[in-house]
Amino acid sequence: MDRAVIHTDHAPAAVGPYSQAIRVGPFLYTAGQIGLDPATGKLVEDDIEVQTKRVLENLLAVLQAAGGDLSNVVKTTVFLLDMVEFKAMNGVYAGFFGDEPPARSAVQVSALPLGGRVEIEAVAYIPE
Repeated sequence: MDRAVIHTDHAPAAVGPYSQAIRVGPFLYTAGQIGLDPATGKLVEDDIEVQTKRVLENLLAVLQAAGGDLSNVVKTTVFLLDMVEFKAMNGVYAGFFGDEPPARSAVQVSALPLGGRVEIEAVAYIPE
């Protein structure tokens, strides 16, 4: 089995003992991304739309480090601090994924790391 750790400075460094992503063959499994600015390591504005945009930009940076982009994503899981914010998150999300979005699950959680409002992880298929 070919297993490779993916890392980029264009996404926030891990805040614990995990990798930004792991590639196994053509599949990429990302860690959940929160709205951290990779330049400062700080959470962006406390607004669901601003955080969702930053989360997806971080996710894109990890995908690009593995040779892919958002079109390679086959499944995402969205973790929301408050399901009331689903519509606002969804509007930003739709702008990143377009007409053929990946499969997705969305769940409400009681807390997210560093006070984030949204976290998104992804599985992507990136042919070698």
